[in-house]
This record gives sequence, C-alpha cells and structure tokens, in this order.
Amino acid sequence: MEITAKTAQQLRLTEEEFELIKEKLGRTPNFNELCAFSGMWSEHCSYKNSIKWLKTLPREGSRMLVKAGEENAGLMDIGDGYGVVFKIESHNHPSAIEPFQGAATGVGGIHRDIFTMGARPIAALNSLRFGNLEEAKTQHLLAGVVHGIGHYGNCFGVPTVGGEIYFEDCYHTNPLVNAMSVGIVKAGKTVSATALGEGNPVMYVGSATGKDGIGGASFASADITAESTEELPAVQVGDPFQEKKLLEACLEVIETGAVVGMQDMGAAGIICSTAEMSAKGEVGMRIDLDKVPTRQHHMKAWELLLSESQERMLLVVEKGKEDVVRKVFDKWDLESSVIGEVTTDGLLSFYINGELEAQIPAQELVLGGGAPQYNRDFRRPAYFDKIENFDINQIEEPKNLKELAAQLVQLPSIASKRWIYNQYDSMVGTVNASTNNPSDAAIVLVRETGKALAVTVDCNSRYVYADPYKGAMIAVSEAARNIVCSGGQPLGVTNCLNFGNPFDPEVYYQFVNAIKGMGEACRKFDTPVTGGNVSFYNQNPEGPVYPTPTIGMVGLVEHPGKKMTLNFKTEGDSIFIIGHMKDDINCSEYLHKLKGVEYSPAPYFDLEEEYDLQHKISELIKEGVIESAHDLSEGGLFITLCESGFTNELGFTVRTHKDLRKDAFLFGESQSRVVVSVSPAHFEAFENTIRHFPHYEIGIVSTGKVEIDGEEWGDIHYWKELYDASIEKHLSKEIESEALGML
Repeated sequence: MEITAKTAQQLRLTEEEFELIKEKLGRTPNFNELCAFSGMWSEHCSYKNSIKWLKTLPREGSRMLVKAGEENAGLMDIGDGYGVVFKIESHNHPSAIEPFQGAATGVGGIHRDIFTMGARPIAALNSLRFGNLEEAKTQHLLAGVVHGIGHYGNCFGVPTVGGEIYFEDCYHTNPLVNAMSVGIVKAGKTVSATALGEGNPVMYVGSATGKDGIGGASFASADITAESTEELPAVQVGDPFQEKKLLEACLEVIETGAVVGMQDMGAAGIICSTAEMSAKGEVGMRIDLDKVPTRQHHMKAWELLLSESQERMLLVVEKGKEDVVRKVFDKWDLESSVIGEVTTDGLLSFYINGELEAQIPAQELVLGGGAPQYNRDFRRPAYFDKIENFDINQIEEPKNLKELAAQLVQLPSIASKRWIYNQYDSMVGTVNASTNNPSDAAIVLVRETGKALAVTVDCNSRYVYADPYKGAMIAVSEAARNIVCSGGQPLGVTNCLNFGNPFDPEVYYQFVNAIKGMGEACRKFDTPVTGGNVSFYNQNPEGPVYPTPTIGMVGLVEHPGKKMTLNFKTEGDSIFIIGHMKDDINCSEYLHKLKGVEYSPAPYFDLEEEYDLQHKISELIKEGVIESAHDLSEGGLFITLCESGFTNELGFTVRTHKDLRKDAFLFGESQSRVVVSVSPAHFEAFENTIRHFPHYEIGIVSTGKVEIDGEEWGDIHYWKELYDASIEKHLSKEIESEALGML
C-alpha cells in the first residue's frame, strides 16, 4: 500500500504534517506508523492548537505536589500526610453519537486518570450542556447521558456529588459532557506514568482489547456532521464492574512495591500509553502486539495500537516481580500479560509474531516532543457590535414581576435538577449530598483526616460568549465563591475548555481571551491550574457552541462541622445582600430567555471586588455570625431567595431598592454578591464585622409566605412546586418512564 499525503488526510493529518512526519522518521511511514501519528498528533492528544496559550496559565502553588501536566491529574497537599487528586475531561463527541456509552465511558476514563496515580476516587461531578429541552432530540440525548453517568458511577461505587446543566440552542447537535473525578492518596503512595529500567517488563492488565473506540482521539478532533452517525465504532463500550475490580487490583498492586510506572489506556489506547510512559522516562519499548489479550481474532497492528477499549492499564514492573503482579490480578479475575520490555534506544518497536509492524521514536509522538505546535489567527467576533449596541433603556421596566418570576423559576437551566440527580448515587462517603443541608459547593468528607473537600464545577457560557475575557474570570470567581460560601478555602483548578473549530479566527479569539481571563482570576485567588482538557471542534452546521471553559475547583474545609449551608434557618432572621448592587440585567436568564435578547454585555464584574467579597464572607463564616450564605447567580436575587427558603419551607419578606429597576434588583445577575441570613442574637456582631463593607438589609425570613414590597406572592410551597416539576413537565412520557425504570 502506497502511503501518500492523501492517506494522511484521510486520517485527519494535514499535508504539512505528513511531510513533517517523513522528516522526523527520515523516511515515509508505513500505514501502522501513520495511524499512530494520527492518534497522537490529533488535537485531543497533542493540544497542537492550544498548548502555547495553555502554558500561560498559572501552574505553580504552595500546595502543588506535582507540576501541572506532569501526571494524569493534579495533586495538591491537604495536610495530615494526604493529597487530593482531581481532573475534569470532556466526552462530547462520543456522547453526541451514542449518549449512554459516550457519557458512561467519560466517567470511567476520568476515574482511571485518578487511580492510575494511586489515588482512590471519592467523588464525581459533571457539567452538561444540551439544546432546547422541548425537542425530542435533546430529550433523547439528556436521558442517555444521565443514564450513562448514573449507571457507570453507581455501579463503580463513587458518588456523584455535584454538577451543573444548561440548555441553550447552540448545543443542539453538539452537547457537552464534562466529567470530573476527585480522589485521595496518602503521601508516598503515588505512582508516576513513566517507564524506567532497561529490560523491565511491560505488562498489560485489565479488559481484553476489541475494535470499539478505534480512532476515538481523532474523531474527537473534528466537527460533528450528519455523517458522524456512520462513525459509531469510534464510541467505546464500558463495564463499570470491570473497572471496580481494576481499581482495587491497581491500588493493591501498588502496595507490593513491584510497580515502576502505570498509565491508563485512554485516548489513542496502547500507542498513547506506551509513547507517554517512554517519553517521560526517556526510554523506549519493544512491544509484542500478538501478546495483547483481544476480544476479536486477527486484529491488525493499527487496530491494536488505536483501540480505546475501556478498563485497561499499562504497567512497567520491576524485572523478576511479574508473578507478584499476576497474583494480584488473578485474585481480581483480570487479564495480566507481559507484552514487552523497556529498552534504552528511545524507540517504540511494535511486533506481531516476530515481524516488525511499526517503529517510531517515542519523543516524536508526544505533547511537548515532536508534535507540532501552532499559532492560529484570531480576530474580534463581528457579533460584538450587536452586544455593544445593547441599552438597558430599550427594555421597558415590567409591571408583571410575579408572572415573570414564575416563568423564570421554571426555566430548565434554573429549575430543580432532581430528575437528574435522583438517578445518581450521591450519598456514599459524603457529608452534604442530602438536600437537607445544601451548600453552594458539594462537601465530601476525607475520613482519613477528619477534614473535608469542597468541590464544584462552574461556567456560565453565555457570559463567556458575551465577553470571553470577563466571562472566564467570572467562571473561576464563581467556583471560588461557591467554595468560600460553603466554608472552604479554594486550592486549585482543573479546566475543560470546550470551544468550536480553532481554524475559525473568531472562535480562536474566544479561546485566547478566555485563557487570559482564566489565568488572571486563578492568579488572584492563588488557585493554580493543575491540568485539564481542551475540546475543540464543538460545532454544528449552524456554527460553534458557546465558548465553555468549565472550571472544576477543589477547596479545603478544615472543620467540616463548621461548614456553611445555603438554607434559611429560622423565621425572623434578617436577610442581607453582601456586595455591590447594580442596575444591571446584562446577559441574565431574564433578559435572554424571557425578553428574547440574544446580545447583551456580560454582567457587571470587578475582580478586586470579588476578591474582597470572598475574604469578607470567609470572615463572617469563621466568626459564626451568619446562619446561611448563598451566592447570587443564574436567575438573580429572587431565585437565590427561593433556593434559600425551599429546604426548611421558609419564605421571605423583601423590599426592593429604591435606586434600582425592580427587574434588575430581582432578576439581574451582576456578580460578586452573596445573600446571607443573620439571627437576632448575632446581629450586633455581624454589623461590627461588616460595617465597612458594602451590604444591604433587604428583608426577613418568614414562616412561609413570599412577599415583595408588601405584595403577597403566594407561599414558598407554590414556588417550590414550580421549581421542582419543571424539567419533568418537559419530558415525554417515554423518557420519564425510562428514567423511573433506572432508579
């Protein structure tokens, strides 16, 4: 078979990249080698269109235990001899084609990134985006993704403790499915994804290899089209029970001391794990592909190299300790085979039945090695002109505020997500997974230390669309604010950067400026970016999705018994807004969904004000002078008050601000504001602490009635029924019945 530039283009490599490969090899690659480059030089694996900007993000901090990008996931010190390991990644394209398996294997893959480092996963989160919920396609995708996440996570035994979900038309064809895992590891028990020691055996452990998932990395590096449905083999198939056994076996084998290095076989499969481990150790490997356990007969070399079959690991083991490793995996009824050995020549040499099938320098395949790095052109998006033309005075101040509030509380992006989280196991090992004591971030107990972690995922992509720089700063700030409002101290960030086609200069403008904004906010909050994922090519025929730089953040709660919750506690407590009040309805759900305004600026935001606010909230919590804290986000003040009242069925009596439009006061989403409640017993101490900081007393907690400016708006039960039932009302009977059968 003659290998040409056309062959390379069929494998999603450019003609220039084909020439570069020939230059690096000193010859024309054979088909197996070209397939290896197609996987490893895909955007999904190489970050060739993003790495130069990613390097500008803050990557160091006092609690960092490994440098960003050095291992599969971030690792930060939480004291008492333990570290927290965390990462978020996308599985967007597979979920668009096959939502159940796409989402399920996304969960499985991110958990493997955690336990391949020797950590035990203790919590999962997710960030999801879909199109219009009234459309049958959206309902099908939603049901499949939620079922996939619930099935894999529940069977694997790690609770899903938090997440977010938005519904916007731009995600109709290309939903976003971002999965995050958080784990705990004891100091000295981490394992590196490296290969060392000439002659050390390379062992394959876990499930057998099949033809599922072949080409998944390059598939994830292209636009989704109508023809993508023909690429079903690119979607992997997962088995959570097999992964549970693999987890326990891997953690057990680490204790034997036989393991030199370990890497999961994720995107690009065997070629990726062998290349990355070898490049990191500055060694090579000789691999006999015929010794790889397979589910199908007569698999070709390129199929074995690129298969993304799930629940597999690659281990480098100390020579002579192969039987020690086999014994552990036999105990767990898992495959374990020696498939090669470490060499010192820096080459990956793949054989089948003694015949050389491919030979490639490991360094030429990997990120930071031989993979190309591009500077893409970018320009200010033309739609910014429409945003700049927005004038709040064009929006008539409404009289029917109660009617608008009822519509707002039922918007799918705002309303209760109980239909979703009821399908997840959220209880095992958590402090506040129960709705009886909710907080802005999920709180997960670290039993080994008596401390807890506060974890969250956040990004309002419409803000980023309106202003990529400011919107990304807001995403980081809201994540930190959620952790602070829960009584935690932010530690670090993992990100999942979901954007359209990087060859589109307007898309790349969004990407570059989002990176700049994210970096500035992370530096301000001392939350280094420990790693993450870039997902480009989130497009549909109508254009790209909103730029969505999802922020996963982890914080530390030193004293879990003193964590702060968001719910009102007692009738008669005073309600305050902490932070600056603004006459601002920009980019709000109210303006966008109820008033039909597509183009408006991002809401008011000032990073210094945000920083000061978070310090003040931490001080109020530490001094014990507030009963609840809940940040203002989507839907504005009215939604925040409702959510604070639902848990204990308490209402609120509130006065609007005389200097603000009532719609801005109730529904505006200007940033850096938190609603707190204060008991009479702590009122004086609260006032002493807050005296020199912007704050507004707006009302009191009531027995159950909701009253705005003296007008009764019903009771809290009415609003809770609207809030709780909204998503279910949108779903077809078939989808609803299917979900009930999953519980």
